[in-house]
Amino acid sequence: MERKVLATVGEKEITNYDLESALQSLDPYQAMHFNTEEGKKQLLEDLVNQELFYIEARENNLHNNEDFKSEMKKVEENMLKQYAINKVLSNITLTEEEKTAFFEANKSKFNKSETASAKHILVETEDKANELLNKINAGEVSFEDAAAEHSTCPSKDAGGNLGSFPRGQMVPEFEEAVFNMQKGEVRGPVQTQFGYHLIKLEDIQAGGESKYEEVQNEIERTLMYQKQSEIYSNKLNDLKSKYGTNVKYND
Repeated sequence: MERKVLATVGEKEITNYDLESALQSLDPYQAMHFNTEEGKKQLLEDLVNQELFYIEARENNLHNNEDFKSEMKKVEENMLKQYAINKVLSNITLTEEEKTAFFEANKSKFNKSETASAKHILVETEDKANELLNKINAGEVSFEDAAAEHSTCPSKDAGGNLGSFPRGQMVPEFEEAVFNMQKGEVRGPVQTQFGYHLIKLEDIQAGGESKYEEVQNEIERTLMYQKQSEIYSNKLNDLKSKYGTNVKYND
């Protein structure tokens, strides 16, 4: 990315690199708001405003103010604490042998649940559900169009599509029907606490053992957390022995 000067405040140049750095420091929700043409203009204006305050603060010698120095000392201490912790944890590595051994020893924990992909139409009465079912079976209307026009579920905007879900996620009556259907089958009405459903099964994905490649990232996160916790705890015990602690907590 070519460096471009976007603004100048006194002798300070604010570049596109500064703007990108500011964007990256935001949380995802804020970044989404500012990562537009108008948002970037607003963010650039904020950077300019901050620089103006900084210039005046230096002119007024605020950096030598005792309150400021005290606050900066706290900031430095907190940053040093975090830096020291990160330094202890940053050198931790995992070998492929460790990861595969963990997988072999814990295969059952990575078993996949049986999942279904389905669409549904939700209406208030059994008569309405039967009326729509007859039209769908007669080819007068597609399941998706009937869902878009008549379903009371927000999924109507996607033709009734509920996506994929495992056992245990849906209400029992709905789940019982779905996991006993054939791919492409339309069934109903199925009554639940929400009303009457017509269900179209898109697919069933069998459960069972996961392959190592499917859960490799999860294994790495788990092992890394375990190693970090162990090393952190051991280091902390060493520091307590070395420097001593005396904690008194009274309610």
